[in-house]
Amino acid sequence: MLFKSSFKGLCYFAQRYVKDLDTAKEIVQDAFVNLWEKRDNIDLSKSVKSYLTTTIYNRSLNYLRDNKKFNKEILTFENLYPYNNQDTGDKLVASEINNKINKAIDELPEKCREVFQLSRFENLKYRQIADKLNISVKTVETQMSKALQHLRNRLVDYIT
Repeated sequence: MLFKSSFKGLCYFAQRYVKDLDTAKEIVQDAFVNLWEKRDNIDLSKSVKSYLTTTIYNRSLNYLRDNKKFNKEILTFENLYPYNNQDTGDKLVASEINNKINKAIDELPEKCREVFQLSRFENLKYRQIADKLNISVKTVETQMSKALQHLRNRLVDYIT
C-alpha cells in the first residue's frame, strides 16, 4: 500500500535532483528495498515517508556526487570542460558568470568556504579534507551541502 501510494511522488522528488526519470525510479526502488531490509530496526514512532524521503534525498546526492564527472554541463559550469569556438559574447557571459560564482563563494562562511575550496579547487576527497582540517567527514559533507545549496540559490538564473 505504501509503495503504490508513494512511489510516483517519490520518483518526482528524486528526479528533481538527478534529472533522469529512470535513475530516479531506481533510487526510489532501492530506498524501498532498504526500508524492507531494515524494517526490524526502524523507529516506528517516526514517519516512514519521512524516512524514505531522507533516504531518497541522500541517495540522489550520492548519485550526483558519484556521476558528476560525466555530466558536461556540470563540468562546464565548474570550468573543468574545455570551451570550443567561443566568440567574444560567450567570453563576456562566461566572465560575468565566473564573477558571480566567485562572489557567491566569497559570501560563504569562512569554514564552509574553506571546505568548498579544498574540495573543488584542490580536488581533495572528503576524508582528506576532514583530516587536513581536523573535523569529521560528516562535517565536511554538511559544509559542502550548505555551500552547494548557497551556490545553487545565488546562481539560479545561470543554471539550466
